[in-house]
Amino acid sequence: MGWAETPPPEEGPVAPVASNSPSPLSTPIPSRRPRRLRQNAAMREFVAETTLRPADLILPMFIADGIDAPREISSMPGVNQHTFDSLKRAAHEALDAGVRCVDLFGVPTDADKDADGSQAWQEEGILNRALAALREEFGEDLLIMADTCLDEFTDHGHCGVVRQDRWGRAVVDNDATLPLYQQMAVAQADAGAHIVSPSGAMDGQVLAIREALDEAGHQDVAIMAYSAKYASAFYGPFREAVGSSLQGDRRTYQQDPANLRESLLETELDIDEGADFVMVKPAMPYLDVLAAVAQLSPVPVAAYQVSGEYAMLHAAAQNGWLDLDAVMMESLTSIKRAGADQILTYFATDAARALGRR
Repeated sequence: MGWAETPPPEEGPVAPVASNSPSPLSTPIPSRRPRRLRQNAAMREFVAETTLRPADLILPMFIADGIDAPREISSMPGVNQHTFDSLKRAAHEALDAGVRCVDLFGVPTDADKDADGSQAWQEEGILNRALAALREEFGEDLLIMADTCLDEFTDHGHCGVVRQDRWGRAVVDNDATLPLYQQMAVAQADAGAHIVSPSGAMDGQVLAIREALDEAGHQDVAIMAYSAKYASAFYGPFREAVGSSLQGDRRTYQQDPANLRESLLETELDIDEGADFVMVKPAMPYLDVLAAVAQLSPVPVAAYQVSGEYAMLHAAAQNGWLDLDAVMMESLTSIKRAGADQILTYFATDAARALGRR
């Protein structure tokens, strides 16, 4: 039996030489292509889940006594301690850009500071004079918010009355401080503030202030409570901005950076006491807290992009490490995305202008 002869191969095109690249047919074809919705700027804007508006932004401002020209704060480029004239100009610039609220901090002279911070409720105190000047200048066109805290006005730099306890320790006396915040808030409302913002981290401060405002006939004045205010190292440049006289630290009344649940408790208490807004401070290092507060809060939620956040972005940009405009907008968008309805930021005017150019 012979072997069958193998037929010669048919003539035709030469088969391609196999390469190391996989055949297109062997590569899985994506069934979903999320990149379709990122293909151009119009499409990205069309599907954006978070929208930042100039009206979302609040500009913190500093009015200083005893100066005759604006004084730049060295650790916060572009931010000044203002005179009355420069304060009004800067507020007009913010409003023209679309910002609808400013938050005013007073910087008294050292000679006007005392143990109780009594300049805080004097009609002729620097903060109350500035509130009156802005309310007269802007009426209802610009919301005027007042920082309701004693730390700028006390000679020890704490946010309340300092006493010795029975163990000889210097402590901030919570209940002795509440009447002072009542006087301060009423004075600010008398001066024309639309919103007072208690930031002293005293237990019961929102209820005490609400009762005092109502009794004084200021039922229309709102309260933005610093509900989740952490004892943060990011406040450093602010201390320069207000000429702080702080001795020691504030860890016995501001919140522990390690904790979340206590911030939720503080927020719930402030809402129960009558807060019209609640706030998380700082913002970027506490986006998890902000998201949790936004989830539970029935009232608007603000976040404060504090001086250290602002300063570190500027410092990186000055070294050429970051694009300042890009990180400004990205940081603010991240805060809004996490749940903030309002954002206090020293970028407010610049960011509002950038939004207006889009």
